[in-house]
Amino acid sequence: MDAELQQRFDRMIDRHFRFEAEDDIDGVLSTMVDDVEHDVVGYPTGPVRGKTAARGFYDSLFADLAGEKVTTLRRYYGPDFVVDESLWEGTAPGTPFGIPGHGRRLAFRLLHVFDMAPDGQIRRENVWLDFASILQQLNAPHGA
Repeated sequence: MDAELQQRFDRMIDRHFRFEAEDDIDGVLSTMVDDVEHDVVGYPTGPVRGKTAARGFYDSLFADLAGEKVTTLRRYYGPDFVVDESLWEGTAPGTPFGIPGHGRRLAFRLLHVFDMAPDGQIRRENVWLDFASILQQLNAPHGA
């Protein structure tokens, strides 16, 4: 893969994650094409298309989870895609994925499959979350 293209993809994905950590919905959406396909596997709406539909997901996400940090563990590249394995860390002040968070600390792995436009914007974001880890942490007895 061309090093310049890889750097362009990395910059956009890193910006995307930074805006997510800052709960900046407009910033997150600025990293995506207008007709983005946004697909969080297992989310009740299923895949949605367009920035307006993606905004609905982020409105809920930022009310339920307060992200502090996303650490990339591995990235794999193709000519128009990036697969990113990351560790998400933060707290759950709301009801993420229908589970009361009670403000607990939370850390889980997630896998993103990004389809990228040549200019580096995200055309499709496909997200796989470690729901088993989320359930275990949020359903543990308080103080555990």
